[in-house]
Amino acid sequence: MSIFRVILAVIFPPLAVIDKGLGSFIITLLLTFCGWVPGVIAALVILNKREVRSY
Repeated sequence: MSIFRVILAVIFPPLAVIDKGLGSFIITLLLTFCGWVPGVIAALVILNKREVRSY
């Protein structure tokens, strides 16, 4: 998680998670419409998830 993504998650949460999939984007967008703080929390949680690598 880069500092740029964290700043973007605080300013406009859905834009920060746009590359994590359509589901993450829609959930974050809906939570942002419900309130700015839930959207920021959801974006930070999604950005903080570890990606699983398959070898």
